[in-house]
This record gives sequence, structure tokens and C-alpha cells, in this order.
Amino acid sequence: MALQCGIVGLPNVGKSTLFNCLSNAKAQAANFPFCTIEPNVGVITVPDERLTKLAELVHPGRIVPTTVEIVDIAGLVKGASKGEGLGNKFLANIRETDAIIHVLRCFDDENVTHVDGTVDPVRDKEIIDTELQLKDLETIESRIQKVQKQAQTGGDKAAKQTYDVLVRYKEALEQGKSARTVQFDSKDEQKIAHDLFLLTSKPVMYVCNVDEASAVSGNRYVEQVREAVQDEQAEILVVAAKTEADIAELDTYEDRQLFLQEVGLEESGVNRLIKSAYKLLNLETFITAGEMEVKAWTYHKGWKAPQCAGVIHTDFEKGFIRAEVIKYEDFIQYGSEAAVREAGKLGVEGKEYVVQDGDIMHFRFNV
Repeated sequence: MALQCGIVGLPNVGKSTLFNCLSNAKAQAANFPFCTIEPNVGVITVPDERLTKLAELVHPGRIVPTTVEIVDIAGLVKGASKGEGLGNKFLANIRETDAIIHVLRCFDDENVTHVDGTVDPVRDKEIIDTELQLKDLETIESRIQKVQKQAQTGGDKAAKQTYDVLVRYKEALEQGKSARTVQFDSKDEQKIAHDLFLLTSKPVMYVCNVDEASAVSGNRYVEQVREAVQDEQAEILVVAAKTEADIAELDTYEDRQLFLQEVGLEESGVNRLIKSAYKLLNLETFITAGEMEVKAWTYHKGWKAPQCAGVIHTDFEKGFIRAEVIKYEDFIQYGSEAAVREAGKLGVEGKEYVVQDGDIMHFRFNV
């Protein structure tokens, strides 16, 4: 399940520095706009302490965590929706991602130039919001032209539904609102909305890039961002990208933890960002545990047992019989699968079972 989050922002806000912390790939982090022309893609491991604890009990041959792809997209500028600053190419790269990580500069540094001359994260956010909304409005208006006549005079129910969805989006975008603020009740409308692949319909997380002194408690810029996005139901993360880059350069886990303690952080911003990105995509993890491997598998929250079985192999879903489920806490408490069975804590679930995050699964199937 190759899911992608795209890192966006104005030039010189710290996108590539953050990406370098997240990935072994090294994007060029330079003090000028457009130093990243092609999007850099990093496959990022999702930190999950549960795998390590299970491995201590199971002693597998290997541990296989789950992953998310992070795409470092070059800095957008005002006018990107009309092609300014290679805007069309950048917008196309955003369209291919599943969620957006929007990096905002929340630090003062006279040595790092700002494309608009002053530090103002709310203005920066609005510039990018506007460019994405304008591009979506262009998409919507083009689609309306194609279906309007058919919807209004042809008696085509599907065309009428599509037209109604488009009109609701158009009204929101013209008011300066993103597509994600529009909610649809029926499954048909939701499918039509999804198939439009609008830029502003994607879930978004705002990353406030701060200086080291503000890494724990934030600063006035972060508070401005919080106030500006309070109605968006968006996640906000405070990260000191330059400090994270320094931590990433350290050789040992112990050294990195010591550095974090000195700064006053319990967990690195990188780890928090990856976990938040995973959550942003509405993803959860089930686990398989055996002598060969302890492995994390990604599934969409709310999926039932057969769908999750299909993540491992399509045959598992086609021939699904039942799922044997152990809760993570029970496995840790009893120490082995055999002990869990003996204690009567192993659940046997059918096709309607909704898988829960951290479930340890064994699927029975017949093809």
C-alpha cells in the first residue's frame, strides 16, 4: 500500500531540511528558491515500539515495520496556479499525493532569506491555500461546463448529482474555503467528490518549523498559526528542523536520545511527524508475529478482517474463513501465543470483525 504525503511550502521555509531528516535521501537544502526541481521521494519507516517488544518475546528472524512515502515538492510561489515558478509541475506533483504536510516558517534568522521579505506564517499559509484553491476552481469550472447542460436538461440523474457536487465545491472555493471543508452525506456524492482529486480536498497537517529554543513550547508565530487554522480541524506539529538535522547526524541511538533530553524533548520531531502523517492518512496497523518475522501491515481504519487479509495476499481475502486475533496487550502480558490460547484470550472472528489498531492476526483461508 504505497501511500504518499507531499511536503509543501514557500521557498526557504525548511521543507528540504525536514525531508533530509525524514529520509536517507539527501535533497539539496540551499538558501535560494527552486533548489528542488524534481520531487524527492523518501520511503519512511513508521516508528512502532510494539514491534520491538513483540520481537523480544517471539525472537523472529527479522522485524518488518510499515512505511509511508514522503515527497519533497519544490517551493510554491504566488502565481503558481497560473504557472509561475514552475507552478504547474509542482501542482501536478501535489495532486499525486494522498495528504499534504504544509511547512510554515516560524523562526527568525537574518541569514535565511524569505521570499516575501518578512516572517509571517499565516500570510504564507494563505498564499499556498489561495494557489491550490485557484487551481481547484479552474478544475471545477471546466467540469461544470461539461456536465451543466446534461444535468439541467437531459434528465441524467448521474450528471445532476455530479453537477450538484461541483456547484457546492465552486461556492466554497469562491469564498476562499478549501474543498475539505465541504462534506457530503451520500456515498454516491462522496465517490464523485473523491474522483475529482482536488488539491484542497486532501487532509493537511501544518508543521511549524521553529528555532531550537522554541522546540518544546512553540512561540508567537506558532500561536498565530493555531488561531488561523482553529476551524480547519487540521493537525499542528511544532518541529525544529535544523535541530532535527543535527540529531540525525549523530551515530548512535544513545547520543540522539541524550541530545533530545538536553533540548527537553521526549521524542524526536521526526518520529512525531511520521506517526502523525500515518494518522493523517487514516491508517492503522495490524501485526503478524512468528519465528520468521514480526511484521506490521497497513490498513485503512474501519476495515474488516477479510479486507485486512487481502493486504497480505489477495487469495487470503478471496478464501477468507476466519481470523484468529490476539490483542497486543494480552500477548505482552502472557508472553506467547500458546499462553494466550491457554488463558482463553485468543479471539476467533468472522467476516464482520472490524480490525483494531495493534491486533495480532492469523488468517485462515481456503482457495
